[in-house]
Amino acid sequence: MALSDVFLAPAGLAALLLAVPIIVLYLIRPDPRRVELPTFRFLAEDRREDASNPLFERLQRSVLLLLQLLVVLLVATALATPYVPVSERSTVEETVLVVDASASMGVQSDGSTRFDRAVSAAREEVTGTTSVVVADGQSTVALRRGDPGEARTVLDELSPTQSPGDLRSAVSTAAAVAGSDARIVVVSDFADDGPWRDAVRVARSRGLTVDLRQFAGGGDDNVGIVDRSFSGGQVTASVKNYGDEEVTRTVALGGERRSVTLGGGDVRSVTLPVPAGGGKLRLSPGDSFPADDTSYVAAPDDATIEVLVLTNDENTYLTTALSVVDAVELTVDNPPTTVEGEYDVIVYSNVESDRLLAGNVEAGRELLADGGGVAVQAQESMPGKYGDLSLVNADGVRSNPTLGQPADDTLTRGISFPPPEAYVNGTLRDGRALVSTTEGAPVIATARRGEGRLLYYGYIEERSAFKYDYQYPVFWKRAVYHLAGRPPLSQLNAETGERLQFGNGTTVATPGGTVTASSVRLDDAGFYEADGTRYSASLLSESESNVVADDVESSKTDVVAREESRTVPNPLDHWVALAALVGVLGEVAYLRRRGDL
Repeated sequence: MALSDVFLAPAGLAALLLAVPIIVLYLIRPDPRRVELPTFRFLAEDRREDASNPLFERLQRSVLLLLQLLVVLLVATALATPYVPVSERSTVEETVLVVDASASMGVQSDGSTRFDRAVSAAREEVTGTTSVVVADGQSTVALRRGDPGEARTVLDELSPTQSPGDLRSAVSTAAAVAGSDARIVVVSDFADDGPWRDAVRVARSRGLTVDLRQFAGGGDDNVGIVDRSFSGGQVTASVKNYGDEEVTRTVALGGERRSVTLGGGDVRSVTLPVPAGGGKLRLSPGDSFPADDTSYVAAPDDATIEVLVLTNDENTYLTTALSVVDAVELTVDNPPTTVEGEYDVIVYSNVESDRLLAGNVEAGRELLADGGGVAVQAQESMPGKYGDLSLVNADGVRSNPTLGQPADDTLTRGISFPPPEAYVNGTLRDGRALVSTTEGAPVIATARRGEGRLLYYGYIEERSAFKYDYQYPVFWKRAVYHLAGRPPLSQLNAETGERLQFGNGTTVATPGGTVTASSVRLDDAGFYEADGTRYSASLLSESESNVVADDVESSKTDVVAREESRTVPNPLDHWVALAALVGVLGEVAYLRRRGDL
């Protein structure tokens, strides 16, 4: 048997070491000296009085030692806290609260929101053991089996998101958190008339009690922005009337306004130019559900991308692909020439080496230093004057390669790159190859150069069929936005509930404050900023904007209580300490009787 099965603090037995000096002192104590008193025989009445018992005398002398050792043993035992296991029964009242924090809970009526009324009701359902699960799109467990004070504190700190929620997942999570006899209380508007019912049935089939408390006031007049798309420098917003009566709304962005009339259940689209820097796309007048009356639009401060193509044999496929990009303002020039003006991107294509000026190459280096982008297109005779602008050490031209799987990157994602008839063989000097031959020669590669960006395009245009592919202009549109450091509007503007992904820990300014993370969930509508780039998130959900909910039969049951039996230690240290005290008093009494005190 282990000492821990008998003592709560076995280390206290170390006090037994106090017995060692006591025994040593007893052993080295000198024996009493015998002195002959001749007159003593005259005092004795009988010789029997001279008789003695040596065993009794030895025991009499050892009583004090035994008392001292007993006291040490009792003190050490008390310090080790002996215990006996006993059975204890207690009454447990367990509740799991599911709080809907989706955007539709922000509907206003009678001076408050659905969410405020739901949280107030949830506070009244708190019991001795309470867990809190938040239906915020992630089914967050905000509290696991806390006491009433902790539960009310967590509820007070909750706030509704502006993103779609997942009530089904939240109910399933609550069932997983709940004990065998727990009660689940769901406070929601139940506007998502769908799969949450299945989760409730599953929980009840396990024997759990599931109470539904509905808060669905207001929202009958809702008109909201339910979708949007971007084309060039314009945004198209879809507006839906969820009411039964005809309404007129004004849609405004920047200085532009459009008026739209919608009948009951109608959807209309409105297209507006996106101003430099973006702005807020607003519906007016507003209604009881403000979350879908505003859509946030992020855009670069300068929407135009100035592109210069330096060439002595114009590649019309390339210049056409660039010219159809709405944001691009294209200039084509032929070396030898002086590069004048300010550009965001310079593309070197089919340049004759003896006509390429040092100033033309230096213009590319200066653009990289200013945070711009430079693209170099492969040709059969690659000019050595490119120097560090070329990412590839050229080693002749080879033909009929096999291409490997493209790297996962925004430039190449979803594009099928055909193998060229001929390509420039070589090794990568710097950066990352996005498309390579199976032998390792880079075909498309990118690199960062300070604040600037480099692109190597390894297709020799006249010996490649990629220029005929419908994905060719798609690639160059992505490439020019990448080189200019300006993501297209579709990448800057997301829906709430999505995530912003970064390569590593990045400081992000959000509507709710600043965070540092490699991934940020867009729970709040508004603007987000990271690494000098501005993003936006807006509620764009036709189902979430449908805030009018069918009546759900609310239910309320008495708090489910259960008794739990458990084994707990019953310490005996106070009784052992009392016995030690009695031993000390016995030692004092003995010394007094013997005459030593």
